Amino acid sequence: MNASKHIQTILNGTIHSLKTILPMNIDVKSPSIANEPYEQKEMGVLIGLVGDLKGRIIIDGSPEIFGAVGSGMFGMPLEGPMLESFTGELGNMIAGNLCTFTGQNDLELDITPPTVMVGHTKLFGFQQAFKLPATIEGIGDICILYTIDDEN
Repeated sequence: MNASKHIQTILNGTIHSLKTILPMNIDVKSPSIANEPYEQKEMGVLIGLVGDLKGRIIIDGSPEIFGAVGSGMFGMPLEGPMLESFTGELGNMIAGNLCTFTGQNDLELDITPPTVMVGHTKLFGFQQAFKLPATIEGIGDICILYTIDDEN
């Protein structure tokens, strides 16, 4: 399978994961190519991808957005360490669901433990990257970034 087919499978799997995991309507926009450095403004979660493709998934948002998603999923407000823990687990749920989807489509992937990033961060060191912006109804915008390290 070539790299562009891998990317399409990952993007389709991400859309499927978001709509499966999040209990609210989500409008996923068209993907675009991202140049380095990618700047995360407030809060995000980074998860490594290994297997048929190597790279990273970064789910970028704000504490308010992650908190509202958590509140929508669990019915209680999240803040501080609980919000940071939830953000990591949300990344795990989305990336884990993505791996299940890609496995059913001849692309074997596994994930690393999540790294929650708080504050302004610049990400460097990737060969190519794809941004998948989305709007969560009644909550706000998130961006999912895929950085690709190599094609194996």
